[in-house]
Amino acid sequence: IDACLHLVRTELGSEVATRIARRMVVPPHRSGGQRQFVETPLPAEPCEGLQDVMEWVVERLDEEHSIPSLARRAAMSERTFARRFTAEVGTTPHKWLTSQRVLRARHLLETTDFDIERLARESGFATAAVLRHHFQREIGIPPVAYRRAFAKHPASA
Repeated sequence: IDACLHLVRTELGSEVATRIARRMVVPPHRSGGQRQFVETPLPAEPCEGLQDVMEWVVERLDEEHSIPSLARRAAMSERTFARRFTAEVGTTPHKWLTSQRVLRARHLLETTDFDIERLARESGFATAAVLRHHFQREIGIPPVAYRRAFAKHPASA
């Protein structure tokens, strides 16, 4: 199974390999003690107001987002928004936003040759150092190592 997923990842990219691995309920990449490169799936169906806000945020990850502004967009009080988000999504809005930004960074590392500063901006991180910190914490390896392993193009970074 690991060999098949490796071939899929090599030929079609980690996004496709991850989708296949999820269907099979296995991690898409196993390499010793490293964390697995599995995207955190969303629970089945967040309420419509939350789903709309989440989709809106994902389209604008490079912008700043605060609980008050997201709560207004969802037509909820800040407290209700934070409580409902955590209950339905399984994590806090801030952690979810950071995870989405890391996912965007992963995608950009795989598909572009952006330098780390531009990649940080496009992903919504204030600086390259902040991107490196969150990427290392969530994925378990630095962005440069991830690019080396999964880039679909010759990297210039």
